[in-house]
This record gives sequence, C-alpha cells and structure tokens, in this order.
Amino acid sequence: MKTLLNLIWLVLSGFWLFLGYLAAGVLLCVTVIGIPFGIAAFRIGVYALWPFGRTTVERRDAGAPSCVGNVLWLVLAGWWLVLAHITTGIALCVTIVGIPFGIANFKLIPVSLFPLGREIVPTDQPFAAR
Repeated sequence: MKTLLNLIWLVLSGFWLFLGYLAAGVLLCVTVIGIPFGIAAFRIGVYALWPFGRTTVERRDAGAPSCVGNVLWLVLAGWWLVLAHITTGIALCVTIVGIPFGIANFKLIPVSLFPLGREIVPTDQPFAAR
C-alpha cells in the first residue's frame, strides 16, 4: 500500500515538491554559509519525493548550531514552507481520495519548519537513529 500511495504522490505532487526543494538547495549551496541549509533542503526534497513509509526523528546529538540554524531557517524560509504545506494539505483533504496525500503534506510540516537536527528514517524503525 505504501508503494502505491508513493507512486500516486510522486505523480501528483511529490516530483514538483522535490524539484522545488532541489532548486532551493542548489541556490543555498552557492554560499559557504548556506551549505547546511542547502543540505537540509536536499534532505527534505528526498523526503517529499517518497514520504509514505518514512518519518522524521530528532537527533539527540544536534547541538546549539542546529538550534541557531533552525531559528534562521524559521525566520527566512520555514514559515513560508509551512503555510504552503498547510494550504495544499487542506486542499487535498477536501476529497476523500486526497486525504492520505493531505496527511502526507501535514507530515512534512515539522521537518520544513525545523530541518536541522532531524533525521529521516523508515517508519518501521523510528527509534533506530536515536
């Protein structure tokens, strides 16, 4: 079932989200200061490409630089991404068929809000990364 949902997601919105995050990651990697944010954008893009069957967990070894980076990300890009994911998630939940895809969009909110200090893992092993 996860594979079927991922394939439908890929065709309808996952590929376009991936391209958006990929473009943002490339632009962010142009400067040395933006490289950690670019890597985070690449990680979110891959997660947005194939979200069913995976989840995010906090990394316990992430320290103060991740916290500072998350505050910068929140102010500069995070809240825009969250608004976009909420809007598209609500729009997808209007139909019964779109509810799983709306939930997948809502699942992208925490990682798009605070991407640094998070890791993407399979849902059957959410505690393996800790």
